[in-house]
Amino acid sequence: MKRFTIIILLSFILIILYTLSFSSDKVMIHNQAELDLLDEDRFIKIGHRGASKQAPEHTMVAYEKAIEYGSDYLEIDLQMTKDGILIAMHDETVDRTTNGSGYVADLTFDSIKELDAGTWFNEKNPNEAKQSYIGLEVVSLEEIFDHFGLEQHYYIETKKDAETFDMEDELLRLIDEYSFSENDFQLGQLVIQSFSEKSLRYIHEQNESIPLIQLHSKDQIKGLTDSSFEDISEYAVGVGPNYQEIDEVYVKRARQANLLIHPYTVDDAKKANQLIDWGITGMFTNDLTIFQEE
Repeated sequence: MKRFTIIILLSFILIILYTLSFSSDKVMIHNQAELDLLDEDRFIKIGHRGASKQAPEHTMVAYEKAIEYGSDYLEIDLQMTKDGILIAMHDETVDRTTNGSGYVADLTFDSIKELDAGTWFNEKNPNEAKQSYIGLEVVSLEEIFDHFGLEQHYYIETKKDAETFDMEDELLRLIDEYSFSENDFQLGQLVIQSFSEKSLRYIHEQNESIPLIQLHSKDQIKGLTDSSFEDISEYAVGVGPNYQEIDEVYVKRARQANLLIHPYTVDDAKKANQLIDWGITGMFTNDLTIFQEE
């Protein structure tokens, strides 16, 4: 009877130790999946300009909804105001997404803050319209960093080639000011993308640890070769192509060059699944709800 009791006790201890060991492994794997967003075996979801199907693009509401819908990143297009402030806006002008007009580069940040960045969305998207969107403000990159902090992940785009690198210098200054550089960039907390190779190479020269993504337009995709992808891998960790122009060969070439692939902008679940089957590692979408039935 005593021997039986000892056996039962030892068995119980072994079960506890096994359970603790298994739980520890699960926690470690879970944490790695959350942090290492740029692992080649990880698929990431990126809300295009926030949850832009459900809310006015590049506003705080759009970013908050993107997080709510499971976006791995807050995607931020940058424009620079007349007084050197980086704001979240896709277009060079404020005309499309506010009630104002003019080039961002000709307007001060204070004047842009007075504009209504939400009413246009209600008028264009009556099924998604909300009273609370009226009067939403354009936000600066600094305001986004202040609001969401180091807990969130950022996918930032510098715009087309320019004669100077004022935008890049200010972006790098803010990255340093907010201590992103103290984190491990390779875990994917902050990524910079651009159609401009010149912009990306400049950033790479200033800080080689920041992950960069080379965007490709429809026209650029047609002329790419194996050597093109090898050249990109010298300064970038991945490519961001227009999904409508790529095929399985493009994906294969990119992966052979050890590049991540994040196509834009996919709102159809069937097409998304096809791209995933080809081997992409993430995608941009205006509608994050296409992933909710996974």
